[in-house]
Amino acid sequence: MIIVYCICTVVFLFLLYGLIPTVCIRLFSVGIIKKGTTERKGFFLTFDDGPHAVYTPQLLDLLKSYNVPAAFFIVGERAEREPELLKRMSKEGHTVGIHHQTHSNSWFLTPGKLKREISKCAAVIQHATGKKANFYRPPWGRFNLFSLLLSREYQVIMWSSITGDWKAGQGKAKLAAKLKKGLHSGCIYLLHDNGENPGADDVAPSVMLQALRDFLEYARSQGYIGLPLEELKNTNKRG
Repeated sequence: MIIVYCICTVVFLFLLYGLIPTVCIRLFSVGIIKKGTTERKGFFLTFDDGPHAVYTPQLLDLLKSYNVPAAFFIVGERAEREPELLKRMSKEGHTVGIHHQTHSNSWFLTPGKLKREISKCAAVIQHATGKKANFYRPPWGRFNLFSLLLSREYQVIMWSSITGDWKAGQGKAKLAAKLKKGLHSGCIYLLHDNGENPGADDVAPSVMLQALRDFLEYARSQGYIGLPLEELKNTNKRG
């Protein structure tokens, strides 16, 4: 009986600390931005989990060829190995935001550890680019009871369109179709330029890059332009 009680207590505390805050924050848009309005007919591209030594340069080349800015939510420990890529992002007009120092799940981080994950990643960005990070997105979009308090100096960015691009099996055509279907002014796309996380496919970014080229051609034909994240006007006021 004591064992059952202990298990139930642990489960309750886990729900209270991680799952319930995540559901409430995302469902009611408390303190986050997941949609917005723009003055121009445009969309926002965001990329998580990088940088990657192979795929991120290819992505930057593609974005440059279409003159499309993007936001990169980087993993600090990966960025420390590729500082030149962060410098290039900044130099070419992209936004560099905080993911975490490691690709860690906020549900399992104490307040102190979460604070360090954010602050260390912010320091990596500052050191590489000379600019202060202004945007934050937690890995997997997961929050805990203290997330909004500890990230209050940043705008917390979620997404309007998620396509499962971390899986390569769906192929270029299906992924491109999803991107086109989600296109509307103010849409925030979530994509990934690194597939090295658990549950992802290592080669998935190569498929994403092919689909993204197709999507950018389509968006241009429809009169849409890629916009910098700084132009996003928040319709979900911080809680």
